[in-house]
Amino acid sequence: MTNEQAMGGYVTGGQAFERDTQYIEDRIVADPAAVRALPAPPPSKIGSVGYGLAPDAEAWPVEPGRYRLVAAAACPWANRTLIVRRLLGLEHVISLGRPGPVHDARSWTFDREGSPDNAGDVDPVLGTARLQQNYFARFPDYPRGITVPAIVDVPSGGVVTNDYPQITLDFSTQWRPFHRDGAPDLLPQDRLSQMWPVIERVFTEINNGVYRCGFAGSQEAYDAAYARLWEAMDWLEERLAGSRYLVGDTITEADVRLFTTLVRFDAVYHGHFKTNRNKLAEMDRLWAYARDLFQTPGFGDTVDFAQIKRHYYATHTDINPTRIVPAGPELSNWLEPHGRERLGGSPFGDGTPPGPVPEEERVPEGHTPLESPDPPRSA
Repeated sequence: MTNEQAMGGYVTGGQAFERDTQYIEDRIVADPAAVRALPAPPPSKIGSVGYGLAPDAEAWPVEPGRYRLVAAAACPWANRTLIVRRLLGLEHVISLGRPGPVHDARSWTFDREGSPDNAGDVDPVLGTARLQQNYFARFPDYPRGITVPAIVDVPSGGVVTNDYPQITLDFSTQWRPFHRDGAPDLLPQDRLSQMWPVIERVFTEINNGVYRCGFAGSQEAYDAAYARLWEAMDWLEERLAGSRYLVGDTITEADVRLFTTLVRFDAVYHGHFKTNRNKLAEMDRLWAYARDLFQTPGFGDTVDFAQIKRHYYATHTDINPTRIVPAGPELSNWLEPHGRERLGGSPFGDGTPPGPVPEEERVPEGHTPLESPDPPRSA
């Protein structure tokens, strides 16, 4: 078996990259009977609020301590769940399993060193070495990708859901009785109609757009993907001219979803995925906006740049066959003043910032510019 076969291939022979968005659509909800009675959600790649279950999906009850969120720090989709879990204060009711940054074709491993070649550690709660084992515990012939984030039912060891667009929405709506005092409202009712089109465009053109560039199978597909991405980036640059956040004057789910792509842009996507018209640090408003969020508790303190770089450069061997991880870029500029306070607003509105990161979940020194015990707090 070649190294590329062992790690898995990402660039298909086709013209354009298409993300597989078929996930395990089970949900963990406060009132399973009530959710079952609601109409099924319309087809969506960004999740839904106020609907019931998708066809053939199951409802699982909200129970503190029953579930374990498996979320690799390297993955932008998993990073969303880490941010929302922390902002809402759900650390004490949903435990966290952390795979290493590098996986092979068989799945993410729970090793500390981040190399499937040397995997030997097991998750201390689940007792498994590979997330694949938890998928197979529920679906022995599971045919799709072994993805993070995934929520595992600890008693059975089986995966409940990996439907990442829905997971964070349910954290906000279904786990509300367990939110910390002062938790922000990431889905403000009066802004949902405005927020939904923004979230959809961010997903299709930005979150997925960088992958469309990186995994393009032809020059024509890459050129089209590159043009789409930068049209959307320029749209964001203009949108942020008069508003501190994407939708209003407080952080929302829309900001969380954009941030996890922006924070990886210069470190990974600019070079590895060839999204290199310019760096994020060369875009005045987007760069200031990204720094504003990074310096807000709950955002930057979940970001592990070392794991992010190792994941992309060492896993996508069909793009980077040498698996060499670049030393740069310099990260200290993430702590430079952003000046976005002049636009007004406050990240948490009437709420408060989350408390200190639990010691066992802290990003190691050297993996982040936030090395002090008390990271800077945004105004």
